[in-house]
Amino acid sequence: MSRRRPRRRRRPEAVAKTLELEVSRIGRRGDGIADLVDRSVYVPYALPGETVRAKVSGDRGRLLEVLAPALNRVPAPCPHFGSCGGCAIQHMDDFDYRAWKLDIVRTALSRRGLAADIPDLLDAHGAGRRRVSVHAQIHGGRVSVGFMPVRGHQVQPVNHCLVLTPGLDSVFDITMSIAAALDLENGEVVLHWTETDNGLDCDLRHDGDLSYYRQVTLAGAADEYDLARVTWNSDIVVERRAPYLSMGAAQVVAAPGGFLQATAVGEGVLGDLVICALSDVQHVADLYCGVGPFALRLARTARIYAADGNAVAVATLDRAVRHTPKLKPVKAVVRDLARDPLTPVELSEFDAVIFNPPRAGALNQAEALTDADVPVVVAVSCEPGTFARDARVLVDGGYALDSVHAVDQFRYTGHVEIVGIFRRPALTRVL
Repeated sequence: MSRRRPRRRRRPEAVAKTLELEVSRIGRRGDGIADLVDRSVYVPYALPGETVRAKVSGDRGRLLEVLAPALNRVPAPCPHFGSCGGCAIQHMDDFDYRAWKLDIVRTALSRRGLAADIPDLLDAHGAGRRRVSVHAQIHGGRVSVGFMPVRGHQVQPVNHCLVLTPGLDSVFDITMSIAAALDLENGEVVLHWTETDNGLDCDLRHDGDLSYYRQVTLAGAADEYDLARVTWNSDIVVERRAPYLSMGAAQVVAAPGGFLQATAVGEGVLGDLVICALSDVQHVADLYCGVGPFALRLARTARIYAADGNAVAVATLDRAVRHTPKLKPVKAVVRDLARDPLTPVELSEFDAVIFNPPRAGALNQAEALTDADVPVVVAVSCEPGTFARDARVLVDGGYALDSVHAVDQFRYTGHVEIVGIFRRPALTRVL
């Protein structure tokens, strides 16, 4: 005879109260923070120095009214700000916005006992972001297209986004047309768009099957809107031309839904910082190499060992290398660097190492580097916390933190890219 487990009682939800708050500081994600006696309350779209009225539940507040605005509050340039869930900061003047982003990096380093003289924030927005995910929800034959709000499940209609490149202006209308024509009934479909050098690439994500009708519909849309390629859950439906992006002297065919730096200028700025730090090296390990934005630029003057756990990205890089003349040898390998980092013995053959991991960082690889004799390490990161953690490991292992650069390619958000250059002083190198 089996016994039923007693049901867990649900915790009662906190009762929302309307409070008047004094906002004293700004958080990592751009929320204004009001410090109460028993807790801190995070209020999106509020600024330090403001008095606001907010609907508060627990530690979260929903801004109702700004009673006394801060001196640095400015009108948001986008009519969708505050509803679409994308941008966190459009209401702060540029000077304080840049200071806030630099402080995110400095604070992360300080918490690990590190300090660096960070030059001014490098603006890498350029013409805008070249990739975007557009949601389409279908209910009763009606299609809504736009972005998902923070902590919400109902798509917020958007027909223009000021942080995108002009080449992506049309994707909202195209998404609406495709979603309406696919006979999806009720549900949701997400279209991942990338602007490449020779047209728009669309990767459609949906749980349903790719029927013959849907194939014909997507092929027709590709012709009508001159799309370079359309894929369904990464499987090619129609490729009218291979969508490519220029990286150094190479042309890289974009992997369906694959990772790219958000802006073309951002990729270039990061690449220039890396190349400047490694101007005299002969043999480089590019770890977490992706499709090769660093490897393909450096291969003009240095031999490259490029490794990444994503087999599609590695194959993309390898293909680009084979079709690009006048490059030094590039060895591209699939390797799970989080679980299987390069060992100190393997690292000893390189003049320099680059690592550009996902948000979780590269702790195991950083630890292995402390036992290796690599003169220069360049760490690239999109997560200040794990960057600072890995930097602390390298510094404790004998490296000097030579310089840190903060790069802003995600304008109006709390995201910031970091490039740190570490050098091992000659007297402390492992013999």
